[in-house]
Amino acid sequence: MRLLRAILFTAAFNGATTVMTIAGVPVAFAGRRRLARYVTQWGRLHGALSRTLLGIDLRIEGAMPPAPVLVAAKHESAYETLALLLLVDDPVIVLKRQLTRVPVLGRLMVRHGAIPVDRTASAGALRQMLRAADAAKAAGRSVLIFPEGTRVAHGEAPPLQAGFAGLYARLGLPVVPIATDAGALWPRGLVKHPGTIRLRIGEPIPPGLPRREAEARVHAAINVLRPDGGASGIVTRN
Repeated sequence: MRLLRAILFTAAFNGATTVMTIAGVPVAFAGRRRLARYVTQWGRLHGALSRTLLGIDLRIEGAMPPAPVLVAAKHESAYETLALLLLVDDPVIVLKRQLTRVPVLGRLMVRHGAIPVDRTASAGALRQMLRAADAAKAAGRSVLIFPEGTRVAHGEAPPLQAGFAGLYARLGLPVVPIATDAGALWPRGLVKHPGTIRLRIGEPIPPGLPRREAEARVHAAINVLRPDGGASGIVTRN
């Protein structure tokens, strides 16, 4: 039964995404704010299909402060990447450059304000990312980053990547850490598990802290929903 549900979900969501991507092209030319509202509808569709076809609900714990802030979120699945579009108002998202190369959809991501980065970013690429983040802040938009740099299985807690420290120092904004246990229900592969996924919004971390302290606090806060019920040991990358 779960396999059948997963097949139905994949077919429905991928089909709807294809239609919405094509229809999103004229929306993009109508203005960025209109595109932002359109992208939110995509996130709502994903949540509705997840509930009805997979039996997966979402529980939000805590509240988002007003923008602009630097959002540092745990990345365990595709689920929270779309759920965060609803939780964070009109965010600029730091994402892998490969995603912006997807035909049509990638261009819409850039139009929406995505900040593409390479995993092995050069100093020039890092400066480009920081300039884009400056523009987002000037526009009153929050910047969303997955500071561990990649998707991990539930329970894993890799060190933070250097890009987070660069954004934290440059933007001078409070950091809002967001933990999730999405990977427990939404593992890699086709089959998903019914239940409730949590997104826990942590207490804002003030700007201006020493790098190691800021990284340690963020790393602990985004890993509080690990299977052992507690935060991980502090791990940072210089």
